[in-house]
Amino acid sequence: MPFLFLILTLLVIGLVMLFSASYANAYYRHGSSYFFISRQAFFAVLGVAAMIFISYFDYHHLHKFAIPILLVSFMALALVLFTPRINGVHRWIDLGPLGQFQPSEVAKFGMILVFSHLISLNFKRMDTFRYGVLPYILILGATVGLLVLEPHISATVIMVILAGVMLFIGGVRLRWFGLAFGGAGAAVAYLVLFTQKFSYANDRIVAWLDPFSTASKAIMEDTWQTRQSLYAIGSGGLLGLGLGQSRQKYLYLPEPQNDFIFAIVCEELGFIGALIIIILFAMLVWRGISISLKAKDKFGMLLGIGLVVQVGLQVVLNIAVVTNTIPNTGISLPFFSYGGTSLVILLAEMGIVLSISRTSAIEKT
Repeated sequence: MPFLFLILTLLVIGLVMLFSASYANAYYRHGSSYFFISRQAFFAVLGVAAMIFISYFDYHHLHKFAIPILLVSFMALALVLFTPRINGVHRWIDLGPLGQFQPSEVAKFGMILVFSHLISLNFKRMDTFRYGVLPYILILGATVGLLVLEPHISATVIMVILAGVMLFIGGVRLRWFGLAFGGAGAAVAYLVLFTQKFSYANDRIVAWLDPFSTASKAIMEDTWQTRQSLYAIGSGGLLGLGLGQSRQKYLYLPEPQNDFIFAIVCEELGFIGALIIIILFAMLVWRGISISLKAKDKFGMLLGIGLVVQVGLQVVLNIAVVTNTIPNTGISLPFFSYGGTSLVILLAEMGIVLSISRTSAIEKT
């Protein structure tokens, strides 16, 4: 019940803040202040229904779906490469009335599920290269390779860190981590610094170092969103301007309902309000890990930890982007950012954690 309460609390706060952050942009671009919130509310109801349904589903049956879901995610990641570019990248599949769908959301779940499946089957052999390293390198390499072609650096970073967390819990020898992260770091550095396809990432790093630079028009245009985000955060102060009182959402901050919604949270609710939301996310992750650690099998433990760590990781990276702690890249804030299909998938994943909690040894309160 505490885990469910935290999910619903964050979902309600997220819907309120989404409406507050989006109504000006929705009215200007779509002629209705309710354009974004009405769609998000529909998917929220659908997602909660899916979460409750899945919470009664025996998660052990997911063993048989691990490989099929991974293959479906590969096909979706390949299919998106043939869709029209949006903002210069191939990341979304248009589902018509249902909106746009990011295959990377399915890929995250597919990788977590198949890693949990394979590690639980080979838990006693995870210290060997054949069973503890090779299959996961192949799966992660194929997933990251498809993401690089989009290109989608933020999803790539999340995938690599998630894979590392799950393999560490699974018992892989530490020396493999040194080799893997050294190789991954060198590959990312090469792609960003020396390939034309990722020149945008290099430009973002330069802009990140000095977002208020007036050295060139290009840098000023590229850092507009970051600057407006920092203005919003600074304007909020300790207690905020008040719910609905943001100024940056009035077409200053582009797409305030998406990746930079936390800046509007800071502006309207202030440091105190933002801190409370961060604490709620931390409690959600802590409770999810507590549930998973007391699961009755390795599969449940790994699956639950993977799903809640994904949420925590996205929260940390999103807030880091919004505050200009790391270079700007597209990472949504769970339960807050606009996106119907991603919200349904997220709530369905939380339903799996609730399913794990039904059979875990944790005290039910």
